[in-house]
Formats: sequence, C-alpha cells, structure tokens
Amino acid sequence: MKVVNGHNVQVHYKGTFPDGTEFDNSYTRGKTLDFQVGSGMIIKGFDEAVLGMAIGESKTVSLGPELAYGPVNPNAVSEVSKDKFPPNFEFEEGARVRATAPTGQPFFGVLTEINDKTVVVDMNHPLAGKELNFEIELVSVAQPRPAPSPSNKVGPPNEATPPVYEDPTTPLPSEPTSE
Repeated sequence: MKVVNGHNVQVHYKGTFPDGTEFDNSYTRGKTLDFQVGSGMIIKGFDEAVLGMAIGESKTVSLGPELAYGPVNPNAVSEVSKDKFPPNFEFEEGARVRATAPTGQPFFGVLTEINDKTVVVDMNHPLAGKELNFEIELVSVAQPRPAPSPSNKVGPPNEATPPVYEDPTTPLPSEPTSE
C-alpha cells in the first residue's frame, strides 16, 4: 500500500544539517514517529515526503526553511528586562528559558544577548531558517479509522440533532387518560 493523505504512518528518521551534523534520530530513541499524513501534525516537507512511500522503503530529502520550520521571524526576538525573571536566575547566553503568554500558553526562547539591565530572548523555533536533511524509513501504514456514522454514534446528541424534551405532565401513550 502506498501512502496517501489520511493514512496513519510510523516512520524512523535521522535529521541532519547540510554539513552532516545530526540534530535528531528516532533510531537512537528507539521510538518511531507516528502521525496522520496531511493532518498538519508535522512539518510540511516531511509530511509530503512520505506520500507515495511503501512499507520498508527509505528515502532522503532536503528541506529548505519554507518546508521545515519557516524563516527566522525578527518579531519573535525581544529585549526583556532582567527584573521579569526570578531573583536568583542565572543569565547565560544560549540558555533556554520558558515563559507564559498572557493567554496562559507556555512558550520557549533562547537568551541570545545579556546586557546590564536587559536580555534578548529569541522565541523562534531552534531550527527556523535552517536547511534540513532527513533520511526517512516507512515502518508501517494504516487506513484511518472511519468517523462514526449516525447509526453507531456513541455519546450525547450533537447540536445538529438536539434532544427532544417532553412535558412531564403529558401522559405516556400507554397510560389511560381521565377524560
């Protein structure tokens, strides 16, 4: 079976920079990457690379930033006052930091510059702006599970089919009426 959009796949891969330096390896971790093709769960170029592959097949692809983690976004680099950090925080260039957005969502950054009263935090993905190479091996492929049909759906009715409520004072059809 050849992979098409919607298939669930398991792949092993090794990611390297153009100079051959390895940045990720599923073989080393001993765990495949599992995802649904075309779902947007992984970077676009990797997703597209598995299309048409068969189980046991391997391929090597080179991805530019536009098909990987995108270009470096200059708006994702900010100068932040040191007093925004805990009092005992040790500022070190290259250190990864975690912060929380006003929405409560966590995000990560890297300290790229340390000044007397401020630091510069780069919140771009560490692989943004980089060309990446992947050696990909397709381990398994499966059809997606079909969505439940209305006849076998489990759970409360959805908004398109609201529940029907009856007046509790109305007698049931099997009950005699006192007329």
